[in-house]
This record gives sequence, structure tokens and C-alpha cells, in this order.
Amino acid sequence: MAKIDTRRSDLVAKTEDQLGEELGNLKREAFNLRFQAATNQLEKSSRVKEVRRDIARIKTLQSTRSRDAAAK
Repeated sequence: MAKIDTRRSDLVAKTEDQLGEELGNLKREAFNLRFQAATNQLEKSSRVKEVRRDIARIKTLQSTRSRDAAAK
């Protein structure tokens, strides 16, 4: 549980530009992992789940920030 909290606090500390860059990197990694899985070259299948969840965390944080900015 501590790993998720640490990961979230790391993301909250980043700016919107940094989050966007991180999101792009994770999407690229997700694509590569899907490609490796399709060609049976994937060594660590659990990484697919981690990347998907990290992408969801970033998108949730971005939508929360945009909603908060619109409310002001």
C-alpha cells in the first residue's frame, strides 16, 4: 500500500507539463509491452498492469486538476 501512496505523492508534486511527458512515456511503454506480449517476448507480464494503473493515476490527477481550476 505504501508504494501506491508514494507514487501518488510523486505525481502530485509534478507540473502539468511533467505529467503530460510522463503520460506520453507510459503510453509508449504500454505499446511496447503489448508488442512484446504479442510476439511472446514479454519477460515481466506484471509490468503491463503497473503501466496501465500509472496511466490511470495520471489521467485522474489531470482531470481533478482541470475540474478544480474550472471551479475557481
